[in-house]
Amino acid sequence: MRTFPKLILLCSMSAAACSGQNAPTSSSESIALVEKALATELSAAQDTSHPMRYLLRKSSPRLTTIKEMIETHDGSVALLLSVDDKPCSDDDAAKEQARLQGLLDDPGKQHHRKQVQEQDTARALKVLRVLPTAFLYTFAGQGMDGQTQVEKFAFTPNPKFDPPDLETEILTALTGEIWVDPAHGRVTHLEGHLQHDVDFGWGVLGRLNKGGWITIEQADVGGDQWRIVRFQMSMNGRVLFKTRNFDTTEIESQFMPVPSNLDYRQAIGMLLASRTTAAPTGQ
Repeated sequence: MRTFPKLILLCSMSAAACSGQNAPTSSSESIALVEKALATELSAAQDTSHPMRYLLRKSSPRLTTIKEMIETHDGSVALLLSVDDKPCSDDDAAKEQARLQGLLDDPGKQHHRKQVQEQDTARALKVLRVLPTAFLYTFAGQGMDGQTQVEKFAFTPNPKFDPPDLETEILTALTGEIWVDPAHGRVTHLEGHLQHDVDFGWGVLGRLNKGGWITIEQADVGGDQWRIVRFQMSMNGRVLFKTRNFDTTEIESQFMPVPSNLDYRQAIGMLLASRTTAAPTGQ
């Protein structure tokens, strides 16, 4: 539940990507734009040939951490750099060393991590495939996102959409707005709001409550590679009879490409070699 809402909205961003600058003049044209973009985004979502190294700053009311992340064909690996904007203590650094050494000593642990990441991706792809019928899209005008001219699209649930599984249930309650950079056919900003409660598994597995919201900002981080650079979510609900609050902000920055054939052992070596560099305290 910590990452699933983000994956859903990542896919929603893809649905509004527009390859031309002309505003849709009918619902059929809107759907055509979505279907064309989804074919491209579905392919891009499965493209792992451009791995990155970057910093991930994650903040909640309880804790702020900065991690250095490296993507590999064996799955991502991470190194904790700071806690609450202070460099890791000797104890935390020792725990990180032991954790990474454990991954090196037992490849099965990293294999399990990769399986979890692949399961998350599979859920996101489920959503991508139904988005042409899940939402109704309306052109909402032009504007600026920083120095970039964008075209805006409002989206609302399609009343005729019947979600085939739990992963797509949230789409029946989500409304919002997406900003598209028409020059690149990519989304720069998304905001979505839950208009009513969403039950999962007839309310037995859990519920997300009305009023939750989410925002996502995306940018070209170099080499025509687009990534999420800011993600913010505020939602609350119930998961297996426990009340949960999801209040988090994630900022990703300092992207650098890494070799596409990099394995997780090499990535861990790169992370450990960078431990002597002072951890950043803000972004």
